[in-house]
Amino acid sequence: MAAATFQVGRNALQRGVMSSSGPWGATLVRFLFGLPFSLMFVAIAHIFTPGAGLRWTGMFWLSAIVGATAQVLATAALLDAMRRSGFAVGTALQQSSLPLAALLGLIVYHDRISAMAWVGVVITTIGLVALSWPPADQRRASLVGAAMGLTSGLFFGFSLNAFRHAALALEPAHPVFAALVCVAVVQAMQTVGLSLILAWRDPATLVEVLRRWRPSLGAGLCGACASAGWFVALALSPAAPVRALGIIEAPIAAMAGHRLFREALGVRQILSGLAIVGGVLLTTLL
Repeated sequence: MAAATFQVGRNALQRGVMSSSGPWGATLVRFLFGLPFSLMFVAIAHIFTPGAGLRWTGMFWLSAIVGATAQVLATAALLDAMRRSGFAVGTALQQSSLPLAALLGLIVYHDRISAMAWVGVVITTIGLVALSWPPADQRRASLVGAAMGLTSGLFFGFSLNAFRHAALALEPAHPVFAALVCVAVVQAMQTVGLSLILAWRDPATLVEVLRRWRPSLGAGLCGACASAGWFVALALSPAAPVRALGIIEAPIAAMAGHRLFREALGVRQILSGLAIVGGVLLTTLL
């Protein structure tokens, strides 16, 4: 729940940066300016976990690389969805990572949840479809935004499962410390990889990101806190129920969108959001 709260703050701050840096520059902000805070969290956790022994196995690196790549793509897709469909709707569409994470966890990693939780997954999916269906006069632009939001959910579903198993492979006896180390390692890979790509393809965006480092520090701090919360939770539980508890992000995003960006929600969006909340609550009944 704390991770979801910080995530809304990070998304709002990233959206502000996107006006000058674009979606890929705003995506880099999350990792570049979050990395120093993540390293600080690791240093603090190491003091309280003196007996931890990290195992840098091939399974860890494979899971970390898959998760890092998927998260970069998911973040860029989410920011584009918010630009097209609004902050609150884009955030709600991202909740498609819940059913997708449940399916991917079952198929790829054989993580199992209860029958009642699967009912919640179905209800959530129906709510997401209703939420993403636009009015006729806005159908073309809104469908693109909805597609980007659902794409974001797919890649977030991949990253959630990959990060969970990266932490378990690294140090199963000390899941909290392992999760924080995973955050730092993943953010370092994402920072280096995305910085090199931007330096090659769009150096002006990279310069703009570095120039606006002061307003980006807030997004980095919120991002580091959100990632730490998600990784710790994923080290302790399968991805679907972790993502379900994160549904608190949707009403917080709706309030933030109304307060910060003057966005309004229609009756259909509100009812769809309630269906989503009900569905994700059922997924917590393991």
